[in-house]
Amino acid sequence: MSCLWAFPEVAGAKHAGITRHYKFNIKLTNVTRLCHTKSMVTVNGKFPGPRVVAREGDRLVVKVVNHVPNNISIHWHGIRQLQSGWADGPAYITQCPIQTNQTYVYNFTITGQRGTLFWHAHLSWLRASVYGPLIILPKRNVSYPFAKPHKEVTIMLGEWFNADTEAVISQALQTGGGPNVSEAYTFNGLPGPLYNCSENRILEYETSSNSTAFKPTLPPINATNAVTNFTRKLRSLANSRFPVNVPQTVDKKFFFTVGLGNSPCPKNQTCQGPNGTKFAASVNNISMALPSSALLQSYFFKKSNGVYTSGFPSFPLHPFNYTGTPPNNTLVANGTKLVVLPFNTSVEVVMQGTSIFGAESHPLHLHGFNFYVVGEGFGNFDPNNDPKNFNLVDPVERNTVGVPTAGWVAIRFHADNPGS
Repeated sequence: MSCLWAFPEVAGAKHAGITRHYKFNIKLTNVTRLCHTKSMVTVNGKFPGPRVVAREGDRLVVKVVNHVPNNISIHWHGIRQLQSGWADGPAYITQCPIQTNQTYVYNFTITGQRGTLFWHAHLSWLRASVYGPLIILPKRNVSYPFAKPHKEVTIMLGEWFNADTEAVISQALQTGGGPNVSEAYTFNGLPGPLYNCSENRILEYETSSNSTAFKPTLPPINATNAVTNFTRKLRSLANSRFPVNVPQTVDKKFFFTVGLGNSPCPKNQTCQGPNGTKFAASVNNISMALPSSALLQSYFFKKSNGVYTSGFPSFPLHPFNYTGTPPNNTLVANGTKLVVLPFNTSVEVVMQGTSIFGAESHPLHLHGFNFYVVGEGFGNFDPNNDPKNFNLVDPVERNTVGVPTAGWVAIRFHADNPGS
């Protein structure tokens, strides 16, 4: 008996995989948490959204119908989108957003991937309520590379805002101050028992009458060393079935500073950022300006003039002590600048956190690719000595990585997915 019988209708395909159809109705739904009810954007009226299940090799066809006033798009976080970059989802990058009363069909094949990923809205802060799990099972009669579990349970981590999240980010962008924080962290959309007016229990242990539940001792929430020591132990399987294809040599190297800066306050406006300016996130001191039309569309139709330029700097234009005393000038430039790479270029990217307006960890996700985390550390990256300790044998393969607080991380990958 297969548990997939309960999932959406499937149709046969010519190849090993099958085609699975889903329909996402983007709609406003009243949701109550922490004794507070609000109307929020959801998929099919669910928070979190519905589970999407497929097998490696399957084709997913997801029809998204937008019934809300907001523009929206859906990103399939971690799916490589081989030769289907237009299905990736980031609005104004690989597609124009789905407008009110409009429909968009995401059509892509899952190639060479299995495991638990997730999908989410990819425009503004709609992802705060528009998200859900994406579970990729192995091909039929193919086992996992570990013992079969007794049961699999998906836990989605999120946040709950009493306020409308679109109003939260709109106010932050207008005033230039930091956005208001959420009222609670959530597991599968539910706040934990430590919040007022919340669920009493989230996790229960079933024990026999003569035993007691084991309560582990956990590190504090700010235990950076504990997290670092754990993640540094992660390794790829590095065997014949799951080989490691980390580039041993590199064609193109990048050094990106990742952190905060500021931009001037517009005339006749009061701003709440540093010294009356606006906060701005930047990479190599450039803050992304969304274009008016999708980048992939502009490139495909050879109409990129005025939409973007290819002059994104490979290294900081003005080096400084990245994790030490910040420079006097912390203003950022705004632009829509890209990097164009030849097909199958072997790439190394070192992402360096900065201490401008405070050091913090920055999670970064690479669309269309998996990459190998070959090194990480605290302080400033040393290009002469740190690469000597890179793991080029069995580094962990990921699609998202956190740049350590006041530190750096190095990744390598092959640029083998055009349009991503």
